[in-house]
Amino acid sequence: MTVDSNDGYQAKGTKEQEKSVEDEKYLISFDIDDPKNPQNWSKARRWYLTILGGLLVLNATFSSSAPSGVAEALIEEFKLSEEVVTLTISLFVAGYCVGPLLWGPLSEEFGRRPIFIISFFVYTMFQIGMALSKNTASLLVFRFLGGVFAASPLTNSGALISDIWDVKTRGKALAVFTVAPFAGPALGPTVAGFIYVSGTSWRWLFWILTIFAGVCWILIVFTLPETYAPIILVQKASQKRKEGDARCYAPMEVTKKTLSQQVENVLARPFRMLFQEPMLLAATVYMSFVYGCLYLLFEAYPIVFTEGHGFNAGISGLMYLPLMLGGVTAVITYLLTFSPRYEREVQRCAPNPVPPEFRIEMALIAAPVYAASFFWFAWTSSPAISFWAPLIAGGAMGFGISWIFLSLFNYIIDTYLMMAASALAANTVVRSLFGAGFPLFASQMYDKLGPQWASSLLGFISLAMVPIPFVFLRFGAALREKSKYAVAKQPSTRPKESSITSV
Repeated sequence: MTVDSNDGYQAKGTKEQEKSVEDEKYLISFDIDDPKNPQNWSKARRWYLTILGGLLVLNATFSSSAPSGVAEALIEEFKLSEEVVTLTISLFVAGYCVGPLLWGPLSEEFGRRPIFIISFFVYTMFQIGMALSKNTASLLVFRFLGGVFAASPLTNSGALISDIWDVKTRGKALAVFTVAPFAGPALGPTVAGFIYVSGTSWRWLFWILTIFAGVCWILIVFTLPETYAPIILVQKASQKRKEGDARCYAPMEVTKKTLSQQVENVLARPFRMLFQEPMLLAATVYMSFVYGCLYLLFEAYPIVFTEGHGFNAGISGLMYLPLMLGGVTAVITYLLTFSPRYEREVQRCAPNPVPPEFRIEMALIAAPVYAASFFWFAWTSSPAISFWAPLIAGGAMGFGISWIFLSLFNYIIDTYLMMAASALAANTVVRSLFGAGFPLFASQMYDKLGPQWASSLLGFISLAMVPIPFVFLRFGAALREKSKYAVAKQPSTRPKESSITSV
């Protein structure tokens, strides 16, 4: 008897389909009101985790700039040059280049919680190492390694927020969270400066940082649950199997990546995107310049306020506070004005998502404000002019920095959606390179050009970058149509970005 080959294939296909349907019955997922789904947790709990994520970033960024306030003490004890002292800041920020490439992918493999626990514990140990350092080499090595492990909250706190909030509310949470990366660097020199002028040993700065990091680590251990949905589903499937149903499995258990795929996702794809995407490259260059200038100010402010106006290290540290206050003002203004407008736009565009270019409106205002703030700072930095003038210019800078970052950060996420993790990984690495590099030439630039023209040079570069958000607004849709990675026509059901790095 002959058997038709097509009938054989059909029978085989039917069996495979039946097996597939049978297997799907044991695929673990969240129920509609599943209490294990982080987005179903109470608002109080989610806001606590949002604040905790911001506190961890504040801790890391506070540590990044703190040595600038005790620079003179380090020079006296270790006989360092100004360039080597500057390395205590630059090497820490350079650690931010390495950290994101480790902690983001590892958190997607093992979960947010274990990565936070391990990285923050090691970071705390390096703070102890700094407090006990006996030579220049140990200072620099501990600072770099501390920066690598401090990058964990910079990478994963933003991801934590994306885990627990839906798209509509995530903007508010990210806005509150965005203050931390700029408040930390402003607070560091203030605290360190008063430690120095009080006559206390510079080592106490790092003991304070150790205590701060240790308290944060305790909060992580006892109050931070796992928030990454794929890992929670793996845990849920494992529990089901322990209860006797051996066939249950989670999606992550059948989609394991090979080592080569992981290396490609972590190292190759982010930088391939960076150089193949004009929008991503332009946004990254702009954000990196702004971030580099923030860390350059830790060399420029002492020249203007300590040398120019004769303030001691403690009072000079207070001059950084308007940067933080400007950022806080920017976030409050965002929550009162732009956030309600965005929510109305979400309803108007439903069921389609809001075009990413809507996010650019804030940058249209912030870009000119930021450029103007540098000219303001430049031409009021003379000792003959009241220190209040350059001091208030710092507030305008803080406002501009926050709105530029909020605007472009959200624009990148909305443009690349599921590729946003790779896009932001490249952005974070390049931005950190600028943050590490700018302080190294700041002193020479301000010595050669003088405070007025050195700051004016930064103002002219900022002015040259002002058209970038206007170009995005005008040509963004057309560029997305031609992009290999961007979502040109946004889907009606927006997929969740599984890993979003912080600002």
